[in-house]
Amino acid sequence: MTRAVLVLEDGQVFAGKSYGAQGATFGEAVFATGMTGYQETITDPSYCGQVVIQTAPHIGNTGWNTEDDESTQIWVAGYVVRDPARRVSNWRATTSLDSELIKQDVVGISDIDTRALTRHLREHGAMRVGIFSGATADHPIADLLTLVREVPEMAGASFSDTVSTKQTYVVPAVGEKKFQVAALDLGIKSMTPRLMAQRGIEVHVVPSNISAEELLAVGKDGIFVSNGPGDPATADHAISLVQAALDAKRPFFGICFGNQILGRALGFGTYKLRYGHRGINQPVMDRTTDKVEVTAHNHGFAVDAPIDRDSETPYGTVRVSHVCLNDNVVEGLECVDVPAFSVQYHPEAAAGPHDSAYLFDRFVELMEGQR
Repeated sequence: MTRAVLVLEDGQVFAGKSYGAQGATFGEAVFATGMTGYQETITDPSYCGQVVIQTAPHIGNTGWNTEDDESTQIWVAGYVVRDPARRVSNWRATTSLDSELIKQDVVGISDIDTRALTRHLREHGAMRVGIFSGATADHPIADLLTLVREVPEMAGASFSDTVSTKQTYVVPAVGEKKFQVAALDLGIKSMTPRLMAQRGIEVHVVPSNISAEELLAVGKDGIFVSNGPGDPATADHAISLVQAALDAKRPFFGICFGNQILGRALGFGTYKLRYGHRGINQPVMDRTTDKVEVTAHNHGFAVDAPIDRDSETPYGTVRVSHVCLNDNVVEGLECVDVPAFSVQYHPEAAAGPHDSAYLFDRFVELMEGQR
């Protein structure tokens, strides 16, 4: 096996073996706690610019198939696993994870102590990282560390235009068409429009640079804003689009990055979490029902809104509708005076869990109410 090294910006070094493509790659080191669904994870556009560490030790067992991608490519900047599968064992697999990483030129590393690496990131926070394999791994660590520290930080980063569709496409409603919605693609996952389509929604997935006039014309029944990577403080255009939807009192639903965009459109701030929430086992309370959901997360930023009281905004009263039970981070917003709500997590949740799929029904109810 080819030697590889992982170098964190604070000087911590982990030596292992090359996994996937060989070379050098850089990004923000983050960890994901899902024990399954690695194919859905690394094809999630929200991971653009990030090197993902899988906390589950055995990765690659079910190989790679042609059905479970959440986008058209792998988006992670790099990939870190402990014990990659020696052989694929699943009837749906068409190739191995390692082969697909090589095919898509994704540099990774295996055979390192991912538990120790994860604990380090929990204690010191997400940080810049480089993975070096092949000839690059033989360079002096001091030189590699210099390269890592030259990488731009995630705070202030903008990736929406990179991951967004370049032209509008339509996902037709399943059965009778009941609504037409514009879905602003800031890094949308393929499962999202499919779940809306199952509810009779014709989904027009539109690019991030669409004008407000075009957005409202296409989304005649509702506006949806997707998940996505980067710092919401840089998303001025998306924020202006959401404000246009609020001004028009158009039914609005946002998830993940869309929750942060709604928050900023309402006048709240956002901030970077120490190491973020990533995985498919995060407990969230829906304060409108007092039910606890196990949810899928992938975010490094959060909305700065008070959870102990309602807030008055230029668009009326807003309350925090969902809260993470691990750390009280805001996980959802609900507008009282305009038809808008959002959640910080992923109700489309491929590969699961599916506790939160009801939120798409809530979006339908919102549009029915406006009619």
